[in-house]
Amino acid sequence: MPGRRLSSVERAQIEVLFGQGLSFPQIAAVIGRDRSTVWREVSRNHCGTGGRVPTGQRHPYGPDRGYVAGVGYPKGWGGAYRWKYCHRNAGAKAQWRARRPRGGKLRPGWGRPWPPLWQTVRDRLRQRHSPGQIARSLRVQFPDRPEMWVSHETIYQAIYFQARGGMRQELARQVALRSGRAVRRPQSRQAAAGRGSRPWVRDFHISTRPAEANDRAVPGHWEGDLVIGARGSSAIITLVERATRYVMLGALPHSRVSEQVIDVLTGLMRRLPAELRKTLTWDQGIEMIQHPVFTLATDCKVYFCDPHSPWQRGSNENTNGLLRQYFPRSSTDFRTYTQDDLDTIARELNGRPRQTLNWQNPTEALHKYLVATTT
Repeated sequence: MPGRRLSSVERAQIEVLFGQGLSFPQIAAVIGRDRSTVWREVSRNHCGTGGRVPTGQRHPYGPDRGYVAGVGYPKGWGGAYRWKYCHRNAGAKAQWRARRPRGGKLRPGWGRPWPPLWQTVRDRLRQRHSPGQIARSLRVQFPDRPEMWVSHETIYQAIYFQARGGMRQELARQVALRSGRAVRRPQSRQAAAGRGSRPWVRDFHISTRPAEANDRAVPGHWEGDLVIGARGSSAIITLVERATRYVMLGALPHSRVSEQVIDVLTGLMRRLPAELRKTLTWDQGIEMIQHPVFTLATDCKVYFCDPHSPWQRGSNENTNGLLRQYFPRSSTDFRTYTQDDLDTIARELNGRPRQTLNWQNPTEALHKYLVATTT
């Protein structure tokens, strides 16, 4: 995932694969990263020639084995391949480089007492003032003393830093913060999506979906979603028909941008007769921003669920859970699966008998409907 730092496990993988003689693009493909990420990691955090580092791996085309006097390195090698790489040393270097160049305004430096401004902020926290109120009131009270100004974010950082020590009890009593949290709660991508503007959702809310789609009486109404692979680096499309629970899977070998998703969705829907292409219900993901193109190509109208409401696509959520038997969340790279592979798995799912279908399987239920419409 772009922007996420390498973990110790990924660095250990790089060390092993580097010693096995793989190139940076090959290593990147194995660990699910971009080739430039691996190249930068080795270039920045290597152990030099490794004379003082007993652990780690040398590349087969390093200075001891790959260099030919008067010729240099074999074509395409050399450069960062000449170093020795140890994941422990690399992790320590990365942590040191990531440290802030200066201490916080409300946090003490190494071996130093807490700044005087912290006592002022602490007293107001004990009076149950919020960090925002404190930051604003300090600017009003000390208009000519910038050293007494502090942002609300700096106050939050100091509170969470102090939560490791004596302030934990005050946080538990909701003295420092009304929420009582001792650590910052990460905001999910779904929460951000619910707060942001989604103009393509307007006028296509699930509440406007036809009534026949709600009671599952007539086939042709679908639910869809993306199933994400390990480290968020790959995905596939899942489609489930609401009445028969029939499943179709679509490969996304290149990316999950809207253009790619719409192209694959269109191809999947064109496998079906027109009477089975009525509606599609999706979440509010940005991958469906071009849904009018899909509707124009398939005559299948798209409707969007409420944020944080997976029960509105219950059949699809259940199917995605079944798919985790085939695709473990922590280790699956969907880029290694072809469309034929996904079709095989979909046929296996569609052959499972379902209690909700009176122990018919989805293939039989869909076939029964198609036969009834043609006779």
